[in-house]
Parts: sequence; structure tokens; C-alpha cells
Amino acid sequence: MINLTETASNAIRSSLVEAPDSVQGIRIMVETGGCAGLKYMMALAIEPEAGDAVVEENGFKVFVEENSIPLLKGTKIDFVTSLEESGFTFDNPNAGSKCSCGKSFN
Repeated sequence: MINLTETASNAIRSSLVEAPDSVQGIRIMVETGGCAGLKYMMALAIEPEAGDAVVEENGFKVFVEENSIPLLKGTKIDFVTSLEESGFTFDNPNAGSKCSCGKSFN
């Protein structure tokens, strides 16, 4: 469904180690917003919500929001660090186009 690079997995694992014990994994979804119409969202999650796909990935759980599954299928998530910023990047084969900042798509 989604592919996490080793760097992204390490960043997520680091966040989970620092999170409260009740956090079971990370939730990934697509929401309306951003300059291109849709934006990626990631959040620590205590449990999956109804309809979420649950994927065990590198020792932690990834919950993918039900309506986002077709939009995220085949997406590669990486974590990059540069002089200006650090954060997750999404290489999504389902995106028709991306905004120049790379944070949203349609």
C-alpha cells in the first residue's frame, strides 16, 4: 500500500519512542487543503479509527485512513534533512500534479 524508506521509518520510530505509552502507531491521511487541493497529514495515533487499513511496518503500526487508501496506494514516504528544513516527503504515483512547495497535490 505505502512504502516507507529506512530514514522515514527511523524518524517515525523516534517519535513513537518519545510518545506516551498509549500511542500505538502513526496515522496517515489525505485531507482537503493546500495550494493544490489535497494535502498529506500524519499524526501519532492511539488506535485505528473505524475503516482504517492497518499495516505493520518495521516494528510499528501504520493506520491509513479509509478514504485515503486509493490516493496513497503505491506512495513512497521518505524523511529528508536539508539546511532549510527537515520533514517527510511523499512520492505519490497517484498525484496528477504537485504544488511548488511539494506539500500538496491533486
